[in-house]
Amino acid sequence: MRPVSPKTKRDQAKTASGAKRPRRSKAAQRAETLEQILDAAEYLFSKKGFDGVTLRDVAQRVGIHTTLLHYYFKDKAALFRSVFERRAGVTSGLRMAALESYEAQAGDHPTVEGALHAFLDTDLDLYREGGEGWMNYASFGARISNTPEGAELMDEYFDPVVLKLVGILKRALPDYSEEEVFWGYHFVTGSLMNTLARTGRIDRLSNGMCHSDDFLAVKQRMARFMAAGFHALKDNAPG
Repeated sequence: MRPVSPKTKRDQAKTASGAKRPRRSKAAQRAETLEQILDAAEYLFSKKGFDGVTLRDVAQRVGIHTTLLHYYFKDKAALFRSVFERRAGVTSGLRMAALESYEAQAGDHPTVEGALHAFLDTDLDLYREGGEGWMNYASFGARISNTPEGAELMDEYFDPVVLKLVGILKRALPDYSEEEVFWGYHFVTGSLMNTLARTGRIDRLSNGMCHSDDFLAVKQRMARFMAAGFHALKDNAPG
């Protein structure tokens, strides 16, 4: 038998490799394009908000014609909702699971700090460990949370997990009025949104000592700081 040359072996290997690599289906191509559109829109909305972004902006960032966007989305509002929904269920689900786990573990003796750690740390870890996309979503959520478009979606997706937190806080603070507990939550969420926005202001004020994207440093401090704030509200508690 005539020996096979090295070149022939390489050619055969390339042929075999090519034969094993199936062409991507149209469905897979559409799914990839959809993710690229959502990634681009997420980034742009995080920087400019709903009103500051056009479908043309998104199309240009992806490198496609604007008309192709209408194959996936009826209008900008539909695209905005899809960007929000893509990750909202993940973050709200993880926080709900963390709160339920803490509630079971704490039994009849929940603490403010314990509940806040479950609520805050889970989210901060998700953004910190999830890569650029999740960090963009953090900024996106912070930017749109106080807009009419964003507030409606926040209510729809995040009210259940917020009310779960508030319920645990009420049990941890039995002598507090509901009013004080809700004010405490209001201050917590304000601080969280300011953190997620990553404006860079603390970087400038501290001359680089602190960094707005250092979510690990925030995680090490926020729950403890906010718990102390809740306890300071005791002066307003009835009785």
